Amino acid sequence: MPLFLSSSSVLFIFWLILSGHYTPFLLVIGIISCVFIVILVVKMEILDDEALPIKFLFSAIKYWPWLFGQIIQSALNVAKIIINPNLPITPTMIKIKPLQETDVGVVTFANSITLTPGTISVEIDNDNILVHAITRDNAFDLEQGVMNEKCKRFEGKKNNV
Repeated sequence: MPLFLSSSSVLFIFWLILSGHYTPFLLVIGIISCVFIVILVVKMEILDDEALPIKFLFSAIKYWPWLFGQIIQSALNVAKIIINPNLPITPTMIKIKPLQETDVGVVTFANSITLTPGTISVEIDNDNILVHAITRDNAFDLEQGVMNEKCKRFEGKKNNV
């Protein structure tokens, strides 16, 4: 029921933003339409926790500012490398075992790696993420596991390792 209500609400807010009409008749029609669409989606069995991951909202409020800081910091480091006439790059490929237990957690971790300048998630296979790093220092930072642990907390779980 909470997933049904949150999906209907998000869909209605999206509809409201796109429609721009706020007459009582259109608001009622919008509510009915949104509820009907969510009922259809539930009947088709394609509405699940990953369709609208509301449970990640509060942890995202903590995680996104930290990730934004990492993106800025990495962008400055990559800029220093590019400006340096010696171009001190040491391209490295590493495999990292994600600590996350859900698909959303693993994808968040892989996307966080790619969003951070100087590293790219190349492949997610059985139990590892193959990462290309522009320098060995970038690879070492990832191997330290800070981002992995933060993504684990984003997922709502704490690491016991």
